[in-house]
Amino acid sequence: MVKICCIGAGYVGGPTMAMIAYKCPEIKVTVVDISKARIAAWNSDNLPIFEPGLDDVVKSCRDKNLFFSTDVEKSVAEADIIFVSVNTPTKTRGLGAGRAADLTYWESAARMIADVSTTDKIVVEKSTVPVKTAEAIEKILTHNKKGIKFQILSNPEFLAEGTAIEDLDKPDRVLIGGRTSEEGQAAAAALAAVYAHWVPQENIIVTNLWSAELTKLAANAFLAQRISSINAISALCEATGANVSEVAYAIGKDTRIGSRFLQASVGFGGSCFQKDILNLVYICECNGLVEAAHYWKTVIDINEYQKSRFISRIVSSMFNTVVNKKIAILGFAFKKDTGDTRESPAIDVCHGLLRDQADVSIYDPQVTEEQIRRDLSMNKFDWDHPYHLQPVSPRVHQKVSVSWDAYGACKGAHGICILTEWDEFKQLDYQKIYEHMEKPAFVFDGRNTVNVAKLREIGFIVFSIGQPLDPWVKDLPSMH
Repeated sequence: MVKICCIGAGYVGGPTMAMIAYKCPEIKVTVVDISKARIAAWNSDNLPIFEPGLDDVVKSCRDKNLFFSTDVEKSVAEADIIFVSVNTPTKTRGLGAGRAADLTYWESAARMIADVSTTDKIVVEKSTVPVKTAEAIEKILTHNKKGIKFQILSNPEFLAEGTAIEDLDKPDRVLIGGRTSEEGQAAAAALAAVYAHWVPQENIIVTNLWSAELTKLAANAFLAQRISSINAISALCEATGANVSEVAYAIGKDTRIGSRFLQASVGFGGSCFQKDILNLVYICECNGLVEAAHYWKTVIDINEYQKSRFISRIVSSMFNTVVNKKIAILGFAFKKDTGDTRESPAIDVCHGLLRDQADVSIYDPQVTEEQIRRDLSMNKFDWDHPYHLQPVSPRVHQKVSVSWDAYGACKGAHGICILTEWDEFKQLDYQKIYEHMEKPAFVFDGRNTVNVAKLREIGFIVFSIGQPLDPWVKDLPSMH
């Protein structure tokens, strides 16, 4: 029986290993993590992450050929294939601070693998890592090998949160990077054989190590670039009276472009886009490619501009002050169908409003109050460290409250900000909400979720990203 071990029971490791176990009943899959609380959650009825369809997959294989354990060393020693899916945060100090990836957790995982291994292993990079990481890991393993052979593979994940199970079940492609040596190719073939249980052969791509590592960064950079491109156009739409939804629809009809990732919004979030682009920027700089670095950095600059533009729009619309005004925040996750808040635009919007001394009332159907308060108290990039190394007792912000439902969040509010495109926000009784708000009542739709015309009929003053401006907003100074 082939034995697989995955170090790291997070958003990547957990679902990916669950799908492998589900599709390969003859393979024993063990997911390990040093966090006892996280492993306990994976072994319970309340999984630590929300992902449509994940519950069914996990429960159908758990304790049969899928196991979750804190006994890291034993599981690693027994495994034939080891996936490493640990945090690779952006460095906050030292060389490359604010751009380069911090490989501390990766290096310690590699040293541990070298220490406990007594048989040959295939080690698979599953975390998003900078180009040439495999080479560094290889050096650590080979210098500590005690006669054991290690083969390093890069197998980047291309999951989109909210559709992760669907993506794992029917992936566009599975990318495996390996050494061009005979042993390297044999290792790549062994991993390809696992995926071949359910992925068509033509969708399994084998490349060299560096191509696989760079493809992951490049793919996320291209996707983020599309979002920043349409967001830059959204600012122009507001200035000229064009409608960004109509523009995006027409652009998307061009088969060379396509319609995906052309939804204007308050900005992109998630654990990968910003981190991977900063990584790409750093790699370009290290290789003397200053213009290329600058080009990719502008993708992030536009994202930051979009968020600050949105905050300015809120404050200027509400008589240039939000001091002690209750603002309802609908949605805190970085997108719908996930409870993940990493790099969520909602965090920056809340910080902006709190700086202006607003009272913020937050509702999200999948994010806990503890997580919201933790996110609002953390420094940038803290979220990407293991949970037990994040700030333990977040400073409770006096001006933040968390509601159990949207109606509670909006009651007595001066304005509503829609920051996650949850389907339920389309179905709300906005007439009822309007009746219980201060007047004039504002809606700032950061996701183009609501029917603007209907809300204006009710009496709301509505600002929707990239849409023709409400007469009320139009007369205010333009947002630059």
